[in-house]
Amino acid sequence: MDEQTRVEVAEPRFEHGPFLLIAGFGGRFTQDSTEDIPALWEKLMPHLGKIPAQVGEVTYGVCCNADGKGGFEYIAGVQIDKLDELPEKYRWVEIQPQKYAVFEHKGSLTQLPDTFQYIWKTWLPQSGYEAADAPEFERYSEDFNPKLLTGELEIWLPLKP
Repeated sequence: MDEQTRVEVAEPRFEHGPFLLIAGFGGRFTQDSTEDIPALWEKLMPHLGKIPAQVGEVTYGVCCNADGKGGFEYIAGVQIDKLDELPEKYRWVEIQPQKYAVFEHKGSLTQLPDTFQYIWKTWLPQSGYEAADAPEFERYSEDFNPKLLTGELEIWLPLKP
Protein backbone atom coordinates (compact mmCIF):
# COMPACT_ATOMS: atom_id res chain seq x y z
CA MET A 1 0.00 0.00 0.00
CA ASP A 2 1.30 3.45 -0.92
CA GLU A 3 1.96 5.56 2.13
CA GLN A 4 2.29 9.29 1.54
CA THR A 5 5.28 10.85 3.24
CA ARG A 6 4.21 13.67 5.55
CA VAL A 7 5.36 17.03 4.29
CA GLU A 8 4.67 20.38 5.86
CA VAL A 9 3.21 22.65 3.20
CA ALA A 10 1.77 26.02 4.14
CA GLU A 11 -1.43 27.26 2.52
CA PRO A 12 -0.66 28.81 -0.87
CA ARG A 13 -0.88 32.45 -1.77
CA PHE A 14 -2.70 33.37 -4.99
CA GLU A 15 -0.99 35.39 -7.72
CA HIS A 16 -1.71 36.54 -11.24
CA GLY A 17 1.49 35.42 -12.93
CA PRO A 18 3.01 37.53 -15.73
CA PHE A 19 4.00 36.41 -19.22
CA LEU A 20 7.31 34.52 -19.06
CA LEU A 21 9.60 33.27 -21.78
CA ILE A 22 11.79 30.48 -20.35
CA ALA A 23 14.79 28.91 -22.13
CA GLY A 24 17.10 26.12 -21.03
CA PHE A 25 17.50 22.37 -21.39
CA GLY A 26 14.57 19.99 -21.56
CA GLY A 27 13.38 16.49 -22.11
CA ARG A 28 10.26 14.31 -22.02
CA PHE A 29 9.42 12.44 -18.84
CA THR A 30 6.77 10.36 -17.08
CA GLN A 31 6.20 10.04 -13.34
CA ASP A 32 8.44 6.95 -13.51
CA SER A 33 11.39 8.75 -15.13
CA THR A 34 11.58 11.98 -13.10
CA GLU A 35 14.85 10.83 -11.49
CA ASP A 36 16.53 11.98 -14.74
CA ILE A 37 15.44 15.63 -14.24
CA PRO A 38 18.44 16.62 -12.02
CA ALA A 39 20.71 15.90 -15.01
CA LEU A 40 19.02 18.82 -16.85
CA TRP A 41 19.92 21.12 -13.97
CA GLU A 42 23.53 19.92 -14.02
CA LYS A 43 23.64 20.61 -17.74
CA LEU A 44 22.15 24.11 -17.21
CA MET A 45 24.46 25.29 -14.40
CA PRO A 46 27.54 26.13 -16.55
CA HIS A 47 25.30 28.15 -18.93
CA LEU A 48 23.77 30.44 -16.28
CA GLY A 49 24.51 34.06 -17.09
CA LYS A 50 25.54 33.12 -20.64
CA ILE A 51 22.15 32.35 -22.20
CA PRO A 52 21.37 35.07 -24.78
CA ALA A 53 18.82 37.65 -23.52
CA GLN A 54 18.79 36.14 -19.98
CA VAL A 55 16.80 38.22 -17.48
CA GLY A 56 18.03 38.10 -13.88
CA GLU A 57 19.32 35.07 -12.01
CA VAL A 58 16.07 33.35 -11.02
CA THR A 59 15.87 29.79 -12.42
CA TYR A 60 12.75 27.86 -13.39
CA GLY A 61 11.76 24.22 -13.71
CA VAL A 62 8.78 24.12 -16.08
CA CYS A 63 6.41 21.16 -16.59
CA CYS A 64 4.59 21.63 -19.89
CA ASN A 65 3.29 19.95 -23.05
CA ALA A 66 1.53 17.09 -21.27
CA ASP A 67 0.50 14.30 -23.65
CA GLY A 68 -2.57 13.12 -21.74
CA LYS A 69 -0.95 9.72 -21.05
CA GLY A 70 1.22 10.80 -18.11
CA GLY A 71 4.08 12.17 -20.22
CA PHE A 72 5.27 15.77 -20.02
CA GLU A 73 8.16 18.00 -21.00
CA TYR A 74 10.38 19.49 -18.29
CA ILE A 75 12.61 22.48 -18.98
CA ALA A 76 15.28 23.65 -16.50
CA GLY A 77 15.94 27.22 -17.51
CA VAL A 78 15.94 30.98 -17.02
CA GLN A 79 13.75 33.85 -18.14
CA ILE A 80 14.78 35.49 -21.41
CA ASP A 81 13.29 38.57 -23.04
CA LYS A 82 13.57 37.53 -26.72
CA LEU A 83 14.15 34.48 -28.89
CA ASP A 84 16.10 36.22 -31.68
CA GLU A 85 19.59 35.05 -30.71
CA LEU A 86 18.73 31.83 -28.86
CA PRO A 87 20.87 28.92 -30.17
CA GLU A 88 19.01 25.76 -31.23
CA LYS A 89 20.56 23.72 -28.38
CA TYR A 90 18.13 25.42 -25.99
CA ARG A 91 14.45 24.46 -25.53
CA TRP A 92 12.01 27.25 -24.75
CA VAL A 93 8.42 27.70 -23.62
CA GLU A 94 6.02 30.64 -23.34
CA ILE A 95 4.03 30.90 -20.11
CA GLN A 96 0.91 33.04 -20.54
CA PRO A 97 -0.40 35.34 -17.75
CA GLN A 98 -2.91 33.63 -15.47
CA LYS A 99 -3.97 32.81 -11.91
CA TYR A 100 -1.74 30.56 -9.80
CA ALA A 101 -1.71 28.95 -6.38
CA VAL A 102 1.87 29.50 -5.18
CA PHE A 103 3.32 27.03 -2.68
CA GLU A 104 6.61 27.43 -0.85
CA HIS A 105 8.71 24.26 -0.59
CA LYS A 106 10.85 24.08 2.53
CA GLY A 107 13.32 21.31 3.14
CA SER A 108 15.37 18.95 1.06
CA LEU A 109 15.03 18.70 -2.70
CA THR A 110 14.62 14.96 -2.15
CA GLN A 111 11.22 15.83 -0.59
CA LEU A 112 10.08 17.85 -3.62
CA PRO A 113 8.14 14.86 -5.06
CA ASP A 114 6.31 14.57 -1.71
CA THR A 115 5.34 18.25 -1.89
CA PHE A 116 3.99 17.72 -5.43
CA GLN A 117 2.05 14.65 -4.23
CA TYR A 118 0.49 16.73 -1.44
CA ILE A 119 -0.43 19.58 -3.82
CA TRP A 120 -2.00 17.33 -6.48
CA LYS A 121 -3.54 14.57 -4.32
CA THR A 122 -4.54 16.43 -1.13
CA TRP A 123 -4.66 20.21 -1.53
CA LEU A 124 -6.12 20.45 -5.06
CA PRO A 125 -9.04 17.99 -4.57
CA GLN A 126 -10.00 19.71 -1.29
CA SER A 127 -9.49 23.29 -2.50
CA GLY A 128 -12.50 23.79 -4.76
CA TYR A 129 -10.09 24.79 -7.57
CA GLU A 130 -9.18 22.96 -10.76
CA ALA A 131 -5.74 22.92 -12.37
CA ALA A 132 -5.60 24.74 -15.71
CA ASP A 133 -4.13 23.10 -18.81
CA ALA A 134 -1.07 25.36 -18.69
CA PRO A 135 2.58 25.08 -17.65
CA GLU A 136 3.22 24.51 -13.94
CA PHE A 137 6.61 25.64 -12.72
CA GLU A 138 9.11 25.74 -9.90
CA ARG A 139 10.72 29.14 -9.26
CA TYR A 140 14.13 29.13 -7.57
CA SER A 141 15.24 32.49 -6.08
CA GLU A 142 18.48 34.19 -7.15
CA ASP A 143 20.16 33.02 -3.93
CA PHE A 144 18.87 29.43 -4.07
CA ASN A 145 21.66 26.98 -3.24
CA PRO A 146 20.69 23.33 -3.87
CA LYS A 147 23.61 22.04 -1.79
CA LEU A 148 22.94 24.22 1.28
CA LEU A 149 19.16 24.38 0.67
CA THR A 150 19.14 28.11 1.22
CA GLY A 151 17.03 30.55 -0.74
CA GLU A 152 13.41 30.17 -1.81
CA LEU A 153 11.72 27.53 -3.92
CA GLU A 154 8.13 28.10 -5.01
CA ILE A 155 5.76 25.87 -6.94
CA TRP A 156 3.35 27.79 -9.21
CA LEU A 157 0.24 25.71 -9.97
CA PRO A 158 -1.96 27.20 -12.75
CA LEU A 159 -5.66 27.41 -11.86
CA LYS A 160 -8.78 27.57 -13.99
CA PRO A 161 -10.59 30.91 -13.62
